[in-house]
Amino acid sequence: MANKKILSGNEAIAAGAYVGGVSVASAYPGTPSTEILENLVKYPDVYCEWAVNEKVGMEVAIGASFAGKRSMTTMKHVGLNVAMDPLMTFAYVGANGGFVVVSADDPGMHSSQNEQDNRYIAKFAKIPMLEPSDSQDAYDMMIEAFKLSEKFSIPVMLRTTTRVSHSSGIVELGDFKRDAENGKKYEKNIPYTVPVPLYSRPMHVRIEQKLIDLEAYSETSKFNRLEKGTDGVGIITSGIAYAYVREAFPNASILHLGMTNPLPKKMIADFAASVDRLYIAEEDEPFIEEQVRAMGIKVCDPETSLRIGELNPDRINLMAAEVYGTEKPAKAEPITGLPGRPPVLCPGCSHRGVFYALSRLKCMVTGDIGCYSLGAFPPLSAMDTIICMGASVGNAHGLAKAGYEGKVAAVLGDSTFFHSGITGLLNIVYNKGCSTVIVLDNRITAMTGHQDNPGTGKTLMGEETIATRVEAIAAGLGVHRVRTVDPYNLDETYNIIKEELESDEPSVVVSCRPCVLGARLKVVRKFAVESDKCKKCKMCLKIGCPAIEVADDGTTRINPVLCVGCGMCEQVCKFGAIKETGI
Repeated sequence: MANKKILSGNEAIAAGAYVGGVSVASAYPGTPSTEILENLVKYPDVYCEWAVNEKVGMEVAIGASFAGKRSMTTMKHVGLNVAMDPLMTFAYVGANGGFVVVSADDPGMHSSQNEQDNRYIAKFAKIPMLEPSDSQDAYDMMIEAFKLSEKFSIPVMLRTTTRVSHSSGIVELGDFKRDAENGKKYEKNIPYTVPVPLYSRPMHVRIEQKLIDLEAYSETSKFNRLEKGTDGVGIITSGIAYAYVREAFPNASILHLGMTNPLPKKMIADFAASVDRLYIAEEDEPFIEEQVRAMGIKVCDPETSLRIGELNPDRINLMAAEVYGTEKPAKAEPITGLPGRPPVLCPGCSHRGVFYALSRLKCMVTGDIGCYSLGAFPPLSAMDTIICMGASVGNAHGLAKAGYEGKVAAVLGDSTFFHSGITGLLNIVYNKGCSTVIVLDNRITAMTGHQDNPGTGKTLMGEETIATRVEAIAAGLGVHRVRTVDPYNLDETYNIIKEELESDEPSVVVSCRPCVLGARLKVVRKFAVESDKCKKCKMCLKIGCPAIEVADDGTTRINPVLCVGCGMCEQVCKFGAIKETGI
């Protein structure tokens, strides 16, 4: 009987890594890549860890490769920005044990601040890249990636996207036998592993030769395949776009590229010569198209744009109608009359108390990446900027040094603080800044699905470890004013933040309450509105709790299903209309 399973793309990558013989995996969680390590850790004989950030994860995996073990690191697309420093040089040095970096891009920005296409980074780094179109590809390519890495002594990128990572399909697993005989022992060879200028120059020569050899390999790769059609239309495609093209263009010739760096130029040229009209369908940027045009090959330019946003079957069907001159498919009309459902902080989220205080204080807030980014939305509207992980701290310092006259608070979570906030705080102390940094310590990496971090006291492998305290780090960096608040106590939170904003030296306020969902806290009390006491002032709505609703008569009420008993609503009601009811 065939060994088949239904797996998501991320599950298939984990399974392929296991069969491919990975020994060490280090990563920082980031949607849409997070589930890879969460699944890989379930397999035996693989060491998995959550690194404090992507750069460290990359460096740990590189170290394992030096030791001759197959290793991998995974991250979302913007995470690779953090890890580019080691990647760019390691490409010159070359892998000993097979090394794979998984870049999970996010077209459509489902949970990201930009829509960058990391295929360009693979080309920039001069490393081979594989692009799966479905879960089967993800599984097969992951196994092959380790072999490819060792064959050419080079890191390999597996570039996936949200739709491939999170959609599921049937995967033929074969005998599912782990490749345990792999890699090479470490042998001291300074000219090959120490990229000082004297040795880096020949490294550059070697990697350019590897690219030539890799292009020849790409010409015969099983992941680059031709599907001959009958209507004279030819389409070059890759990734999830292939799945949509295959359905929308059943009679077209399709060149499906699974290895997209280096491109198989001869295969592409031969394919272009075999069709009457050549189109390129790819998600995000024109990565393949630019290179094909640079080869002097004529590419048809449809009016239907595939550039911005996540690709979907509707857009490819529009392109097909244009290519064949048929009637365009009817555009789906949006459903009207439904209430808006903007994203909000969860009922009982401890971040709400801090943002409510910041909103009242009317100070500028430099924000960061996490579920607390929702503090930017009404009714709290208490966040002014977001750039990247840890940027809130540096942004606040920059505002102060630029002479901004208002009060500024930097807000970031505990996991983000460990990831890249520490260096920014050290910079404030070293350069005699006076910024206030608020760390929302909910004891978990909440936004990506409640992963452990250095503050939780537990590793990805389930082992007990040291629980790092934000307060201790801040004090160790030289911050003299370190305060701790309970964000459920609104007055205390407001008063302490106000005091620290008025301080003329660096300060850190740590907001301590565990994530209600992550900690799976038991609800021990609930609250309700006594409608006869409600003055319809709507003050309770200003905390933005989704459990608080407006009744038909204009009074407010609390949904007992959503209420977790945090008590913040009771504190903001000045008329005593909100009372504890027990459970």
